[in-house]
Amino acid sequence: MEIFLSAVLGELASRSIDFFISKSSKPTVMVVADRLQRALLRAQVIVDEAMERQITNQVVLQQLDMLRDAMYRGYYILNTFKYQSQINSLQGFCSSNRNTLILEQLQKSLDDLSSRILDVKELAVFLVSYPRLYRQPYSMHLLLGNCMFGRQMESEFVNNFLLHTQPHVSEELEVLPIVGPGKVGKSTLVAHVCKNESVRDYFSEILFLHDHDFIDDNLSTVRGCEIIDQNRVSNSNKDRGSLVVVDKMFYSSCKQHLPSSSKIIITNRSDKITKFGTTQALNLEYLFNEALCIDPDMHPKFAHVAMEIAKMLRTGLIGANIMACLLRENFDMHFWCKVKAFMRGLIQKHVSEFGVEPLVLINQNKPAHLGRMATPSEDFVYCYDYESSSQEEVPKIRFQDVMYGSVKAVGKFDVLGWVSPIPPFYSYVVTCEVRELKSRAAAKRKRSIES
Repeated sequence: MEIFLSAVLGELASRSIDFFISKSSKPTVMVVADRLQRALLRAQVIVDEAMERQITNQVVLQQLDMLRDAMYRGYYILNTFKYQSQINSLQGFCSSNRNTLILEQLQKSLDDLSSRILDVKELAVFLVSYPRLYRQPYSMHLLLGNCMFGRQMESEFVNNFLLHTQPHVSEELEVLPIVGPGKVGKSTLVAHVCKNESVRDYFSEILFLHDHDFIDDNLSTVRGCEIIDQNRVSNSNKDRGSLVVVDKMFYSSCKQHLPSSSKIIITNRSDKITKFGTTQALNLEYLFNEALCIDPDMHPKFAHVAMEIAKMLRTGLIGANIMACLLRENFDMHFWCKVKAFMRGLIQKHVSEFGVEPLVLINQNKPAHLGRMATPSEDFVYCYDYESSSQEEVPKIRFQDVMYGSVKAVGKFDVLGWVSPIPPFYSYVVTCEVRELKSRAAAKRKRSIES
């Protein structure tokens, strides 16, 4: 890989000259698409090599992160062009305005990606100096497919905080705040990092504290909690501190009862927790649509529909996994198109009636009216959701079977949204309600009469 990487980097300078020369001419859509394809291959080599290295420099991580984002967007634009061209050729449709727009999008994506590649040209040379990551059986994603998708740079950020002491910190305890919206993967990211062999060897114990782990109202006495790998404590790390992962409301109590050699990670939706940090906070955002659509070549006929569905999701990896499971189990073009039309109609209707898209309310854990694809006469209400540990029993009925299937259900009940295949192996359960649409309409008329 080092030889291949050096060869790729050795051509960057000459290719960048070609890139700037090409901007003075007016290339065709196909020429720009081909250039973008080659630039994506070069970016992929650098990103793949970086993901195999234990990088400690935060500036390097930041620049690689920007390169990765530009790469995802480049793949998305290129795939959009490919499959839109297929549709146009089948329909015999061609427009000069559309070609001009496509050319502009491809050129902009190529410019952005080429600029990012040039930015990391010198940095990429030093990638070979970073040690390779130790691949445990748990994280061998090429074999098991259970790595945390799209969070390698964030994982390295947390890993560096845990394994390195900050000499400039005046506080006794080092604190890392992790901020992000609900279900973005804050707890999953931390659990993912804590499975690293070096992290487990660094601390005497690793604890995840939740609200039910405290006995009294003052949050001063811990009943018990999720302890990771406590039995592995050896003589070499018995004197080390603990790592505690906790929500904002339990931070003060934990801080009072931990030795100075311990570290704390606070996770919360509010950015107010950044004031507790002794280091820069980590902000997690939902992965954008482009990151979910980078390799559709195996089934080109379905790619365009899948990309249209991805545009409407905007709900993070949980919603994406639910939808992916539904589409894989129903690998039929008619069904996929039916799902796309149902989602589009659902969103338009919800915006018309409630002023916002349903996913806005779902991300706020508020009720949202979704409807049922197979039973239009029934209203499927998403009430709220919660996380369930791997030891707890989960519902047998799945979310997608109620919303997109013909499962007979009425009233209020729980359904299984998704089971995470990586630590902490949470199950995401949704409390929902199925009711006749006429009762909802009657309730609205009743409210209008009473008002």
